[in-house]
Amino acid sequence: MAVRQALSPGRTAVAAALLALAVAAPASSGPLPDDEARALLAALKSRDPDELRAALRHVRDARDARFTAPLVELLRAESIGIVADLDPDAVAGVLEALTGERHGGSWPAWVTWYAGTSLVPPPGFTGWKGELLSRIDERFGALLPTGAPARIRVEEIVWGGVPFEGIPAVDRPRSVAAEQADHLRDEEPVFGIAIHGEARAYPLRILDWHEMVNDWLGGIPVSLAYCTLCGAGIAYDRRAPDGVTYDFGSSGLLMRSNKLMVDRQTRSLWDQLSGRPVVGPLAEAADFRLRVLASVVTTWGDWRRRHPHTTALSLETGHVRQYEPGAAYGDYFAAPGTMFPVRPTPGLPPKTRVFGLERGDASAAWPVRALARAKLRNDRVGSLAVVLVAADGLIDVEGRSVRSGALRRYPAGAAVRAYRAGSHRFERVRRRGAEEVLVDAEGGEWRVGEDALERSDGQRLERLPGVQAYWFAWSIHHPGTELHGAGDEG
Repeated sequence: MAVRQALSPGRTAVAAALLALAVAAPASSGPLPDDEARALLAALKSRDPDELRAALRHVRDARDARFTAPLVELLRAESIGIVADLDPDAVAGVLEALTGERHGGSWPAWVTWYAGTSLVPPPGFTGWKGELLSRIDERFGALLPTGAPARIRVEEIVWGGVPFEGIPAVDRPRSVAAEQADHLRDEEPVFGIAIHGEARAYPLRILDWHEMVNDWLGGIPVSLAYCTLCGAGIAYDRRAPDGVTYDFGSSGLLMRSNKLMVDRQTRSLWDQLSGRPVVGPLAEAADFRLRVLASVVTTWGDWRRRHPHTTALSLETGHVRQYEPGAAYGDYFAAPGTMFPVRPTPGLPPKTRVFGLERGDASAAWPVRALARAKLRNDRVGSLAVVLVAADGLIDVEGRSVRSGALRRYPAGAAVRAYRAGSHRFERVRRRGAEEVLVDAEGGEWRVGEDALERSDGQRLERLPGVQAYWFAWSIHHPGTELHGAGDEG
């Protein structure tokens, strides 16, 4: 339909653009012409309350469902105070008229509903959204420019509550030898990574505050990307398929409660759980993905027993934080709900910790509690036979939140390692000094290593890098995943 309701003269260029489009054509239920849709979209970010309200009336009259996405954005923008005086009930009324849904002014409800639709936004939406978010931090506009290539639905990107790199990465961190790491307690959780004989522990209570470490280990450039909201820490080789070694930070933006990383070389946004660029210059490249490196969530005591020559991330990060267990996110880790809206995830409660494996188009997940209870599991991911080892038990954390002051207790996962099983079936796991040994059905013994299962005759079964994450995050990213052992948690 044509825009027919004139705005007051003397307004902005946005108003002039709308007035220029006004023609005496009858209303239509189909999409607006692209030039008219762009002008109306521009009016929806006007800083003038009268223009904004007039634009809302035009959207209602147009009945163009593509404007659902910008209206959901306006609900959020109003709640954080980055648009002119706007009545959220008025926005909700237009949303309900466009969609037939009844979610009122609840931004989380609209976001959750929208994720399950196939709606598309009007032309120019990415740049419009970038300009709107630039009112929080002007650097957001550069992340979402007009015409930016995207492999995800840009309308599902949300602001995470911090500015660009407001959660600072730790770059080229200082580490200390195990015997000098008197800041660590045996029972506390760490991410353990070993590459080419060099081992390092990254305490979760430090990573809770930084969520990203750009490091070198065993001669390999490594980024340990930790999403506190989805409970997943993943080690990536920073050398990408294009031959460039990238440095990463936290963009301040999320999608489905999963952090979007940003590389400092091209300012592309990357999906933390997949290691793929999803918006920006690198998003155009097919099959562009970082290599996942094997890591494990374990305790400092267990990691040090396995790797007596390990180093550990120092408290001297260049930042002043309260590096204590639970201080940053204890309230969230202990709560059953998510901080940002996500769609329902059948099968398990959303924040159940799972261990996930992906091999080609196949993926599978196991509740961590069930794996720790079983200690050893023979299973499959698609057609691939695997064995999972989790003999060290669950890791629980107790700490005081700096936000609420409350003492919180929460699970941090367990040491789960996965390997190709080949034609072998494993019967039990036993300890031999600081090591674990798997015994196969023929009585053969295999040492549990960070790179592989190793038998005394030189046979090796490759380690498979897996991910510990909350169920909602894994299942949303892997909608066809197979869930194993859901009834074995106890």
